[in-house]
Amino acid sequence: MLSERRLQVLRAIVQDYVGTEEPVGSKALTERHNLGVSPATVRNDMAALEEEGFIAQPHTSAGRIPTDKGYRLFVDKLAGVKPMSPPERRAIQNFLEGAVDLDDVVARTVRLLAQLTRQVAVVQYPSLTRSTVRHVELLSLAPARLMLVLITDTGRVEQRMVDCPAPFGEASLADLRARLNSRVAGRRFADVPSLVEDLPEAFDTDDRGTVSTVLSTLLETLVEENEERLMIGGTANLTRFGHDFPLTIRPVLEALEEQVVLLKLLGEAKDPGVTVRIGHENAHEGLNSTSVVSVGYGSGGEAVAKLGVVGPTRMDYPGTMGAVRAVARYVGQILAES
Repeated sequence: MLSERRLQVLRAIVQDYVGTEEPVGSKALTERHNLGVSPATVRNDMAALEEEGFIAQPHTSAGRIPTDKGYRLFVDKLAGVKPMSPPERRAIQNFLEGAVDLDDVVARTVRLLAQLTRQVAVVQYPSLTRSTVRHVELLSLAPARLMLVLITDTGRVEQRMVDCPAPFGEASLADLRARLNSRVAGRRFADVPSLVEDLPEAFDTDDRGTVSTVLSTLLETLVEENEERLMIGGTANLTRFGHDFPLTIRPVLEALEEQVVLLKLLGEAKDPGVTVRIGHENAHEGLNSTSVVSVGYGSGGEAVAKLGVVGPTRMDYPGTMGAVRAVARYVGQILAES
């Protein structure tokens, strides 16, 4: 274990390097931080930190910079999450509250995260596998044609046309609508098939064909919408960090174009806390020079999807973690109220 003083020296190196973009020397550290020891002692501490792999010397400089291992210790032990100020929180809330539907919520969230953190923002659409049914609406368009509207707890709306095998009266339609919602409203998608399998038996023989057709359309909708979708924004922010990527930003941009890579990066939605992956902790080679800060969001205290940012490892971790967590909280509130 590192001594408390060496941890303070590491924290100071990370803060200075993130703030100045310049490798950090012992003289500058003692001038800028109240470490309470001489430059010679700080030099010894830096030598020990370097030997243990927490900092390294870029070949052209006398100063030192944090390694992935150094950033990891900083995030785990030394960095609190920096809370947003009240004006920042109000601005987030006002911007997100203007959204008109789920697509708009996701688009605004991406723009907001990219602006707040000046990194690349990635937002996963709420996954229907983790969603619940808020309401199923059935509308008669013609004697043998219906529209099925599925509304989820995250505000997603899916519409499907249903061609019935026989005319279906308004009384039967109202009965089906009521029975269907009494069984599936508030229930998880995964539970719906078993909840409705015997529903046709509650209807007259003449209507059972139509009830079965409506149910199969509903179940197909649940399966179809199982794919994961993402929205990404702020990739231009990477160009500001050109010197933070050892060779070129092209591998990073190529990795960001691959949806599967991004979904893996964000991680499992069921882990609701803030997750930070640093440098080589990212399995995709193109992202070895980046850090990913992500968090789950959702309504009612359960995460239904992830959002996060991708940027260079030289990142303001406390500020980024605070922004990502605050935005996720407000998105969850909006989904709960929608």
